[in-house]
Amino acid sequence: MLGTRSTGEGGRPGERHDDAERPRTLHGVNLSGWLVLEPWVTPSLFAGTGAFDEATLANSMESARYASMLAKHRETFITERDFASISARGLDTVRLQVPWFVFGEKGPMPGPSAGCLSYVDSAFDWAEAAGVSVLLDVASAPGADPSSPTSFFGEVESFRNAMLDVVGALAARYADRSNFCGIEPIDEVRGRSRKGLSVTEGVPPHLLRNLYRDAYEVVRSCAGERPVFVVHDAGIPGAWRAFMSPSRYVNVWLDGHIYHYSESMNAAGPTGVRRLVDDSAAYLARARKSGLPVMVGEWSAALPLADAGMTPEGRIALERVFTAGQLSTFAGSAAWFFQTWKTEARLSSWDARVALSSFERGMFD
Repeated sequence: MLGTRSTGEGGRPGERHDDAERPRTLHGVNLSGWLVLEPWVTPSLFAGTGAFDEATLANSMESARYASMLAKHRETFITERDFASISARGLDTVRLQVPWFVFGEKGPMPGPSAGCLSYVDSAFDWAEAAGVSVLLDVASAPGADPSSPTSFFGEVESFRNAMLDVVGALAARYADRSNFCGIEPIDEVRGRSRKGLSVTEGVPPHLLRNLYRDAYEVVRSCAGERPVFVVHDAGIPGAWRAFMSPSRYVNVWLDGHIYHYSESMNAAGPTGVRRLVDDSAAYLARARKSGLPVMVGEWSAALPLADAGMTPEGRIALERVFTAGQLSTFAGSAAWFFQTWKTEARLSSWDARVALSSFERGMFD
């Protein structure tokens, strides 16, 4: 195992599958683009490089220059002040994306850049001071693009073993932190699905289920039953019935990411927004048939492209109606996490500081 770190005391969050005994919905925000770089969050880091991901960015420039740029970004993009602001906004949990090479040279495989474990440690400290919990999300996998990780799941066992080692080491390191909410072992995998004669390519669900079972055993052996173990639904919310049933598996949540920006509105104005919100509710209903508590790991205020006649002010007003509808739909879920806390350009549909600014704390409940 890569190492442990133990501070704090136990007791958080839910410890059973029973909806009646689970605490209220956690209101959270993602910290995308901080420890796992995202060009839409911080476009200035990628400008002029031709890169669209961290590995390509690291190869696009001299190593010392890249290391300096990355260190400055990690030091300044998210700070203790952000956690205080997150708490003040009425949010109680962060979903923190970390790369599989988070342990750096002490990890099982070299990554495209240095590890970032000290920043994860700081995030737990800052969150604790602000009264905020942390859900760790291992947002990248060795040797794989999570949208099409064929080699990771089926061809190179060392990649899979490395990922399990990292997941276990993270669980062990933060097991005794009172604000350790849980861990999601892999993020936003696209699953293979069939509808009639049509097949959507992706990871076969049985391979993903096998990974989840193995990762669950690793997390439980390293951190016990208290941390939530989160499995992403791979975009196929109806494929998880009777998976990880409560009779054997403890404290497991199913994660769905609900976006509508690339869809057709089907109708203009509030009527179109209502249809999108109804689609969100239908998605959650399919996911809940799994029997697991369901969380929404990512969602935003972004609507499909508007017609040419809509003014920017009208679109912002419509996004607020949409956001309010989404919040109402997500009530009763285990948790929701807006995407994301901060963007370099303060994108109105994606930056929580903008999109949620007009919502009072009590409106989240």
